[in-house]
Amino acid sequence: MVSRALGRTGLNVSRIGLGTVKLGRNADVKYPAAFELPSDAQVERLLQTALDLGVNLIDTAPAYGTSEARLGPFVAAHRARIVLATKAGERYENGRSTYDFSAKAITASVENSLRHLRTDSVDILVLHSNGEDEKILTQTDALEGLAALKRAGKVRAAGLSAKTEKGIALAGESLDIVMAPFSQSDQSLAGALSKAHAAGLGVLAIKGLASGRLPASAAIEFVLKQPFIDALIVGTIDRAHLKAAVDTAERAS
Repeated sequence: MVSRALGRTGLNVSRIGLGTVKLGRNADVKYPAAFELPSDAQVERLLQTALDLGVNLIDTAPAYGTSEARLGPFVAAHRARIVLATKAGERYENGRSTYDFSAKAITASVENSLRHLRTDSVDILVLHSNGEDEKILTQTDALEGLAALKRAGKVRAAGLSAKTEKGIALAGESLDIVMAPFSQSDQSLAGALSKAHAAGLGVLAIKGLASGRLPASAAIEFVLKQPFIDALIVGTIDRAHLKAAVDTAERAS
């Protein structure tokens, strides 16, 4: 499928990225219908389908349960073909999320993620914001932690999974990427994302289908027709849904 330069990172990403929360977690998620976690064979088929369709961007997180560990064998076998994104700052254990954005915690999180993902570096690391974007970027040493990980070669591009306009603006001052919710039903961050993109940041949209509550084809087309959106992360474990998303992206691009 078509790809696009991700800001100034030097990475080229497919316009549809595969979100993998459903590979490892089905509790306390915001999807309208319950679902069972896929088997190992189903995970393998889904990921192979993604690559066959030209989807090279795969997004995961420590807070996605066993997602990183389940991705590991496939990542190890196909690392050169994958733009691998994960997160730091949030952990989900025993039915609740906890947050720590200190440089020490971020570094430990990345080391753990690398072990699970069976790789020595990730292409994209974003801070998994709890909504306190400004506090994370100005009152913790998270930015120092990200910079050190980049210098060590363990992270290529760093960013923020933002929830606020202020967070997006601050990300533009020192980071490479912003990830944020954007859809037909929630365009509240459009102006901030547009400014960030114009300033050279890569922009990744999430929740473009409002967790499955919007008609998929129209929702995907709407998001990808915005000039400031480089790629849309779509969370699915259904190969047919992934192919439909790719087909829509091809038409919209």
